[in-house]
Amino acid sequence: MAAVGFFLLLLCYFKYADVALPLGISFYTFQIISYLLDIYYGRISAQKSLLRLSVYIAMFPQLVAGPIVRYTDIEKCLESPKINAENVWYGIWRFVLGLAKKVLLANQFGELCAVFKASEEKGFLFYWVYGVALILHYYYDFSGYSDMAIGLGRIIGFHFPENFDYPYVSKSITEFWRRWHMSLGRWFKDYVYIPLGGSREGKGKLVRNICIVWCLTGMWHGASINFVLWGLFFAGILLLEKLLLQKLAAKVPLCKAGIANACRHIYVIVIVIVSFVIFDAENIRTLGSYLYAMFLDTRQSFMTAECAYYLKSYGSLLILGILGAVALPVKIVRKFPKAKHLEWITMVCLLLLVTAYLVDGSFNPFLYFRF
Repeated sequence: MAAVGFFLLLLCYFKYADVALPLGISFYTFQIISYLLDIYYGRISAQKSLLRLSVYIAMFPQLVAGPIVRYTDIEKCLESPKINAENVWYGIWRFVLGLAKKVLLANQFGELCAVFKASEEKGFLFYWVYGVALILHYYYDFSGYSDMAIGLGRIIGFHFPENFDYPYVSKSITEFWRRWHMSLGRWFKDYVYIPLGGSREGKGKLVRNICIVWCLTGMWHGASINFVLWGLFFAGILLLEKLLLQKLAAKVPLCKAGIANACRHIYVIVIVIVSFVIFDAENIRTLGSYLYAMFLDTRQSFMTAECAYYLKSYGSLLILGILGAVALPVKIVRKFPKAKHLEWITMVCLLLLVTAYLVDGSFNPFLYFRF
């Protein structure tokens, strides 16, 4: 346990002191801690090979952007990586898909968010367009990096856990967090929430445990107050669902279930948009002005000329991003399981488009360098 404390102190120092932050420190620190705790609780035996342990800790495909890989996830692969044609092909395809998400979608939504922030004529609708662009930006950026990591891992014979499962199709925030950054959610559940008692010891302990987990989740992302507020915001919503909304949902008649499901989807998207506005805020004053404009300011224009211009410019991209985030392209592709030539054609087209965008553009921010 002393070793766990050492690595936590090291993480806190780099996170909260005014020093250069090593890339991906949160990811590989959590991997080391999970390894140490699994040994402490007798779940695994210590790896006797320093080389194999080093490979696990410094696994380059997911070192700087996740997913968080536990030792048990790749223990067998460390002994004998499964490198074969099927894994290599799948890995290449998954890497290209992730790269396309990042370059063709995430970067473009990031540009729209930057345009909004620089605008002096926002208006009610532009704030919500920004909110939609923001959640798509974070989704395609982070899931794109995860896809690339999973693909690279598969090429060299390692099976990394999935990190995203189309979170925007969720009907509750509880479900959303089972689908978003799944490796981080499982880590906090197994190493913090359950050891604290989970939901087994009454409502008081449940409230305490969820608040602790989500405060730590916010702090994991950074030292700024907006990250802590982001975590506590989700803690409040999750407690509201567990203590009240789930009971109310169970009483909805079956004849109205379709309407209720649609309302749940809308509720999830609105909550997620608000959460990422909090997450992305530069300071509390900016956050307050954004939330006020999105919900309370009745004096502002509904749509400005600038908003109309950028809706026209980015409208098709927004629609494409929304369809991709709810898995529609995947559902279409699954209808043609034997059309391997379509996969090749799609992959080549994506590579050509990505190359063109990379040559022509310079907007390629790495969002998760802070984490």
